Formats: sequence, structure tokens, C-alpha cells
Amino acid sequence: MARKSSRTKSASIPLALRDGKARPVFQSVLWRLARLERQVRWLSQLVRDHAEDEDRLVKIVAEDRDTLRRELLRKHEAKLRARKRGRAASSRVGLTS
Repeated sequence: MARKSSRTKSASIPLALRDGKARPVFQSVLWRLARLERQVRWLSQLVRDHAEDEDRLVKIVAEDRDTLRRELLRKHEAKLRARKRGRAASSRVGLTS
């Protein structure tokens, strides 16, 4: 069921139109339209700037993640080399004794 507006019909018609003064209302509408267009342009620019900032952050995080991954891989490989040297050293000790 459609909801009825709480405003009366006379309240929805601008006073200037009821008095026959359409020009000031038209100018007001044009000013509001121009203002809305400026706001849309400003918001569009903010959205573009935000997207560029987000792209930069994603690249930075990806680079950091890659750097951390390489560092962890180096540490893991160093541990593997140490274990391998330890096993090789213990096997030599067993052969000589």
C-alpha cells in the first residue's frame, strides 16, 4: 500500500510559483543544479584520488609482502643448510669412530 506524504499539497508547491513569480524559483533551481554539478565534480575527483591512493597502497603492501616472503624463504633455506651440515657432520663422526 502506498504511503501518504505528511506534507499537504499546497506545501509541495513553491510559494513563488503559486504567486506567479516563476523567475526567482527558476533561478534558484538553476543555482541548485549548478551547485549539485560542482559537488558531483568534486566528489568524482575525491573518488579518483582515493582510488589512486588505494592503488599505491596495494602496490606498497604487495612489495612489502614480497620482501617479507623472500626474507622468510632465506631464513628457511639457511635453517635447511644448517640441518644438512649438521647431518653431514654427524654422519662423518659415525664413520671415523
